[in-house]
Amino acid sequence: MARKHSLLVRGPGDAELLTAEAGARSEYTRRGASRSMLQSLDELAENSMRMLEGETVVSLDPELLEGSFVADRIGDDEADYAILREAIRQSGQSTPILVRPHPETPGRYMIVFGHRRARAARDLGMPVRAVVKPLEDIAHVVTQGQENTARSDLTFIEKALFAAKLLSSGMSKDVAKAALSIDDTLLSRMLSVAETVPASVIEAVGAAKGVGRDRWEELKKLIQTPAQAARAQAVLTSDEFKEAAVEDRFNHLLAELKTARRPKRKEGTPSVRRFEVAEKAVAVSTRSSSKTFTIELTSKDARHFGAFVSEQLEALYKAFQAKQSDTGD
Repeated sequence: MARKHSLLVRGPGDAELLTAEAGARSEYTRRGASRSMLQSLDELAENSMRMLEGETVVSLDPELLEGSFVADRIGDDEADYAILREAIRQSGQSTPILVRPHPETPGRYMIVFGHRRARAARDLGMPVRAVVKPLEDIAHVVTQGQENTARSDLTFIEKALFAAKLLSSGMSKDVAKAALSIDDTLLSRMLSVAETVPASVIEAVGAAKGVGRDRWEELKKLIQTPAQAARAQAVLTSDEFKEAAVEDRFNHLLAELKTARRPKRKEGTPSVRRFEVAEKAVAVSTRSSSKTFTIELTSKDARHFGAFVSEQLEALYKAFQAKQSDTGD
């Protein structure tokens, strides 16, 4: 006897049910993948600072090295670099740098972190001590960001630009947050500053050591109007700005913009009146402005008459108050 197969017949409303079920499965899968990615990033961030532990250190020719594909510094502090270079010259390179095989050029390497140590070795004509580790782009930037964050080596604006560059290179916000150990709120504020303040201003101001988020956000708000943006460009070309120490340039620019924002109070033209009394025995000049009233007496008796008037001021003021009360003013 042939086996019978049952056929499930769905009603008219079952199409929507099928769509909803498929959407739910898709959302579940997506959330699962997202959770896995976040967990992977968290683990990567936790392990990034242990990348050098137990690894073989090799000597490399600095000429074989290229910088990271995402820069994390605005220029270089030459004074600090000179100290580092002299320390390496005298005592050698104590801490190795981390590099990865170059993803496009065989035989060359890309620096993950340790750019200044590599530069010092190149300037001193000596090999650089390095750990070579194959890394994908995401692992590269997370490790790079975590290393600098752990040493508090980057300023606020350098971190903000680093985050913006990661996103522009195709990295996700989760990668940027993991690289810098920040949350959504701080990432959003960093990106707002990096995207609003003109690149020419950031380049001229530099890394701005000691300048935190609040003052950069204050500058961002001031520079948003076209007039203030033009004012900022004028400040950057001024001799005062160019001659200021690097660490003072941000404060100089901010002070100039805050001063320009305050409208100058226009002083009203004082009302002047001149007349003579007592058959021209006394010449009187009065000046009246918004908050002052000045009487000037000119005559041979001006000093004595002025003293007499000043003695009557209290009585005169009481009479003035009484009159004001009577008139309702």
